[in-house]
Amino acid sequence: MDYAEGEPQFRRLTTPRSAAVAGVLFAVLFAASLVLLRSAIPDDPFAQIAWVNGGRTRIGAALVLAPMAAIAFLWFIGVMRDVLGDFEDRFFASVFFGSGLLFVAMTAVSMGIAGAILTITEIPGVASNGLIYFGRSLMLQISNVWGVRLAAVFMISLATIWIRTGLMPRWTAVITYLVAALLIVVVSLSLWVTLVFPAWVGAVSLMVLFTRPGPHRGAVGHRGP
Repeated sequence: MDYAEGEPQFRRLTTPRSAAVAGVLFAVLFAASLVLLRSAIPDDPFAQIAWVNGGRTRIGAALVLAPMAAIAFLWFIGVMRDVLGDFEDRFFASVFFGSGLLFVAMTAVSMGIAGAILTITEIPGVASNGLIYFGRSLMLQISNVWGVRLAAVFMISLATIWIRTGLMPRWTAVITYLVAALLIVVVSLSLWVTLVFPAWVGAVSLMVLFTRPGPHRGAVGHRGP
């Protein structure tokens, strides 16, 4: 007996190219969050506690934008994995996926510390210059020493996948390597260098949005290096 007519029809899910907008959204939200936060933090680590009250509005706005940026970044990771498709290498994909998740985690922790600094200053008799100094240092260590370098690992792993599979032009991978090296080396010298990462994510997302072939991912693998 033929049950073909009564059987449910299944379709394979495909990611629309418009999903790449998530990377652009992350770039805008995360860059805005960084600018607001960095502009509120004084260069002098031993600055008096008054800087917290002076930058309270900017820090609060950064705390609102950061979670939305993190969500958009998770969507960006999904878009990149969809682009890789059947060409995804287990080793490099594990590094790519793991470093991306750890970057989000480090961003969440550092922003949580920033929120704790705001809360402490609202409690009379608790806030002190030493406590604020500790919180500021911990926040910057997590975001700049760990978070940014994990972002660099994320970029390096993705660029390596591009070179091995030819999914993106070779010059894109070379630029990605250079930007990742910049984040690893120069970030200790300037807090503003971290803006390079959201700019890179935005640029890659635009390339995927405007140059990626349709849902037939097999065609992507034949793109020249």
